[in-house]
Amino acid sequence: MPWSNQGGGPWGSGPKGPWGSGPQSSGPTPPDLEDMLRRGQDKLRSVMPGGNLGGKGFAIVLLGAVLLWGFSGFFRVEPDELGVVLRFGKEVREVQPGLNYHIPYPIETVLTPKALRVNRIDIGMRLVEDIRRGSTTRDVPEESLMLTGDENIVDVDFTVFWRIKPKGVGDFLFNIQNPEGTVKAVAESAMREVVGRSEIQPILTGARQNIETGVQELMQKVLDSYQAGVLVTQVQMQKVDPPTQVIDSFRDVQAARADLERAQNEAQTYANRVVPEARGRAAQILQSAEAYREQTVAEAKGQASRFSQVYEQYKKAPDVTRERLYLETMERIFSGTDKVILDTQSGAGGGVVPFLPLNEMRRQSQPQQPQTGASR
Repeated sequence: MPWSNQGGGPWGSGPKGPWGSGPQSSGPTPPDLEDMLRRGQDKLRSVMPGGNLGGKGFAIVLLGAVLLWGFSGFFRVEPDELGVVLRFGKEVREVQPGLNYHIPYPIETVLTPKALRVNRIDIGMRLVEDIRRGSTTRDVPEESLMLTGDENIVDVDFTVFWRIKPKGVGDFLFNIQNPEGTVKAVAESAMREVVGRSEIQPILTGARQNIETGVQELMQKVLDSYQAGVLVTQVQMQKVDPPTQVIDSFRDVQAARADLERAQNEAQTYANRVVPEARGRAAQILQSAEAYREQTVAEAKGQASRFSQVYEQYKKAPDVTRERLYLETMERIFSGTDKVILDTQSGAGGGVVPFLPLNEMRRQSQPQQPQTGASR
């Protein structure tokens, strides 16, 4: 052989094996199978009555084997699992958590998926464990960047919670090969479809709950069409922002819109205060005018009625009515003036000087004046 002069074969010099750990013959010698079988038969003969394996001994051995085979059918289902019993590979029943039994292998087998556990899938982000910094989140832009209905780009990170349907364990086990990958692909597709039908402004502000509900319903519809046996329990949007490259400009636009809304709210508040006051004043003026009109019309009607009544009496007794009108007019005229009455016929006032200031004399004769005087 070409390497016979090198000593030790193709792996180098010396009597070493292929991994350089000394000669291969130095390892432990494998046990002799025939010797082991012979010793087992001797021990079994020593246990059996009579020291030989007859028909009775064989029956006992067979019975023990059957018992062991029968006891191998017991199995336990954990609290977060459901058991699916298969008979020759076909699903026959589902079993609840606890101790259960099935016909031993190879007739029946059992699968115990985590059917009662709620699973979580993060899309657009990854949780990275760091010894120094702890848990950090890493963005995955190829999953999170989406196009909106008004041709804008939005960065959406969301989480999907799902579990196996209570009556769909068989569908979950046999209809889909990669459940987690299927749920993730369906979730990403559903989110892109819902975001693609919406505008960016509602997505960033008040339409998150509607989007989450729409994505959950669409995911459930698609998974049911696949007969995946998966129940989507919740969809949570973790972060919704514009792309990193334009987020500063977008924030400036948002601030300007906030200022606009604030100015509009202040103007609306002022209008809500001024307009009712103006309406109140206008209503007050209208009511005052209406009252004045009613008063004037009523007074005019009263005067017209009084004139008609006086005229009727005047036609019946003109002299008496004329005298009465004269006296009433004089009473109305002199009721608000100072009056001095002189009786010239009795002679008491015959010596009164015609230009004597009688009004001044009357004021001086009042009780509150302490002094009195006579004028010539």
